[in-house]
Amino acid sequence: MGVLEKHLLASPRQIQEIEKEMQRTQKNKATETNIPPPVALKAKLAKYRAQLLEPDKKAGGKGEGFDVLKSGDARVALIGFPSVGKSTLLSKVTKTESITGAYEFTTLTAIPGVLEYEGARVQLLDLPGIVEGAAMGRGRGRQVVSVAKTADVIVIMMDATKSNEQRRLLETELEAVGIRLNTKAPDVVFRQKAAGGIDTDEFIDVLLGTRKYIPCLYVFNKIDSVSLEEVERLSTENGGRNVMISCELDLGLDILLERIWEELRLVKVYTKRRGALPDLSDPICLRPGATIETVCHSIHRGLASHFKYALVWGKSSKFSPQPQKVGITHAVTDEDVYVSGTMSTPVGTDNFFPHSVSIFTK
Repeated sequence: MGVLEKHLLASPRQIQEIEKEMQRTQKNKATETNIPPPVALKAKLAKYRAQLLEPDKKAGGKGEGFDVLKSGDARVALIGFPSVGKSTLLSKVTKTESITGAYEFTTLTAIPGVLEYEGARVQLLDLPGIVEGAAMGRGRGRQVVSVAKTADVIVIMMDATKSNEQRRLLETELEAVGIRLNTKAPDVVFRQKAAGGIDTDEFIDVLLGTRKYIPCLYVFNKIDSVSLEEVERLSTENGGRNVMISCELDLGLDILLERIWEELRLVKVYTKRRGALPDLSDPICLRPGATIETVCHSIHRGLASHFKYALVWGKSSKFSPQPQKVGITHAVTDEDVYVSGTMSTPVGTDNFFPHSVSIFTK
C-alpha cells in the first residue's frame, strides 16, 4: 500500500500507537531504512488525525457542529483555554453579550459578534475553551477546530498570570489538526536538487492538501495582574506577534484591533458618481489579490457579464493622480476610487446600487 492509504479507519487508540512507535524509531537511526520508515509513520499519523476530526461525510448525518454562518468581510476566531477572557473581549469590542464567569467552560458553543472597524464588518467568533487533547476530539475539540479552520485570522488568547506553556500546548493542538500558524503553503516544484528544498512535514502537508495556513496573534490578557517587568518581557517575545491587554481595565484593546486589521490585509475601494466625491464612509472591502471582476461581484452578481471598462483613481492607476481606463482583470489596491457612469445596467439592478456603480457596462 502507498504512504497515504485511502481507507484508513481513524481512532484515538491508533493515533496513540503511531505516536509511541515514532518515539521509538526516532531513537534508533538504523530504522530509517526499515518499512515503514519515519516518513510513512508521519504521513499515516497526519491522515488518521485528519479523518478523526473530519470524518467521511458519506458515513452518516451532519453530526455535531456549531454551524456558524460566515458573514461580514472577514472572520477572526478567538482560541484559548477556558477562562482566559475570550467572552469578555467579545463583549468589549462588539455589541454582542457573551456569558462570562469566574469559572471554566462558561462558553459552550461558538458565539459570533460583529466588529466594525475602518468601514469593514469583521465577524469575531468566541469559541469554547480548548482543553488538552482537543486534537483527539476531547472537550468538543472537533467542533472548535473545524470552525477555527475557516478563520482568516486566529487570535490565541492566554492568561498573562500563567506559564507560557499555554502557548506551546495550544499550538500543538492546532498543529495536530492541520492548522499552520504564521506560515505560507510550501511552493512545491518537482526537480532534482543537490541540497535544500522542503522538509518531510511540509511535503506531507502538500500531499494531504487539507492544511490551512492562517496568520495568528498571541494575546496576553490580565496584564494588570502581573509586574511591569513581566509585561515588558512578554511584549518583546515571539517576533512582535504578542499583544498585551487587560479586558478588565480596557488596556490595549485599541492596539489589538489595529493589529487584527493589519493581519487581515483587507483592501478598501470606493465608488463615486461622475461630478461627485466618493463616499469614504462606505468602502467595499476585498481580499488581497482582488480585481475589477471581484468588485463587480461584490456589487451585483450579474454585473461582470455586462462589463465594458472601468476608470480608476489611486495607487493602481499608472497615471496617478489622473485616472486610468482598465479592464476586468485589473488588480485593485487599497484606497482606489472607481468612477460610475454605466452605459446600461443589468436588468433589475438600477435601484440596487446605494452608492452607484464603479463600472462602465455594455
